[in-house]
Amino acid sequence: MFSKEESKRIREEFWTSFGQEYSRKWILYNTKIKEIQFKFSFDRKRAMVSLDIDAEDELIRAYYFEKIQSLRTILKSEYLPEVILDEEFELPEGKIVSRVYVLLNEKVSINNKKDWPKVKAFFDENMHQLELFWFQFKDFITS
Repeated sequence: MFSKEESKRIREEFWTSFGQEYSRKWILYNTKIKEIQFKFSFDRKRAMVSLDIDAEDELIRAYYFEKIQSLRTILKSEYLPEVILDEEFELPEGKIVSRVYVLLNEKVSINNKKDWPKVKAFFDENMHQLELFWFQFKDFITS
């Protein structure tokens, strides 16, 4: 086990090295839609790339999710075959968001530096595909 300080240092080291190796500008929070964000997640159990719909108003969240869900076949066949669409994804703090995501299909840990290269490659490939989908269908999703 690592101390809190050591775990924090390792997480910072991972994200710094990822940013240096893959120094492109990701969309992340710059979707121009405050309820929609792209996220990288990596902890002691898994790695994930996601598009989160986080709206206070459940109708707005449902609206955006339904638009994306209507594109599910295209999303799976042309961009992310392993994508999961979860209308009510519960975050660790108990908040519910709608999440479109891809998981790395093996157990990885941010504390294991041997896992870092495969996670970085997974992040790059899958976020790139998610962004391509977004750019292609943003107008439809947000109209």
